[in-house]
Amino acid sequence: MTDQNTPDNVATATQKPKKENMLINLLFNIVIPTLILMKLSGDQWLGTTWAIVVALAFPLAYGGRDLLSSGKVNFFSVLGIVSILLTGGISLLHLDAKYIAIKEAAIPGLLGLAIVVSPYTRWPLVKTMLYKLPVLDIAKITQALRNRRAEKAFESTLQQVSWIAGGSFFTSSALNYLLAKRLLISPPGTEAFNAELGKMTALSYPVIVIPSMAILAIALFFLFRRIGKLTGLKLEEIIREP
Repeated sequence: MTDQNTPDNVATATQKPKKENMLINLLFNIVIPTLILMKLSGDQWLGTTWAIVVALAFPLAYGGRDLLSSGKVNFFSVLGIVSILLTGGISLLHLDAKYIAIKEAAIPGLLGLAIVVSPYTRWPLVKTMLYKLPVLDIAKITQALRNRRAEKAFESTLQQVSWIAGGSFFTSSALNYLLAKRLLISPPGTEAFNAELGKMTALSYPVIVIPSMAILAIALFFLFRRIGKLTGLKLEEIIREP
């Protein structure tokens, strides 16, 4: 029986993904929700309840559009939508803010755990994502690894990268929790709470996203360096021609 998940088949089936507009991403997920929560939560505007509903509708709509445009269920997009719905539900039900802090920590923490555990299952996440990168000539890399009998060393490298990548999500989990506990101090259902939720949304990018992306960049640098050493190929030789 032919293996449907071989690198050659995956690389052939992979289509070039549509480039994401980062400005629209930031507007829908950070800027607009922050402005609504911080500026329009007063009774003279939307009020505390409708401000949360309208603010969270923007990232929810963005995530839904991403799912529809991709034509397939994306685990990370679904998780993002679930996170938004949980934030909205906790806020609208006026539950203790500690539940938002727990939720903020739990989601990236579970993602990190999934990444570090996945190499020991049939679905190694880092390897799967690597094989779906359209810029890499996976067939050439695989052949070079086979020729140099470096497949096991490569698998070991992927496990190390999984731990580094998982570390970025564990870092995000800790920072999410600390930021939520630090900022969400007012009772839910108040204008002050909405303003704090907006501030947390605004600070999530510089405080959480940037450090996490830096760790992921280190993981990618390590991975590409190891691919070069294990295959004997230069960077320009493993990059697929457009």
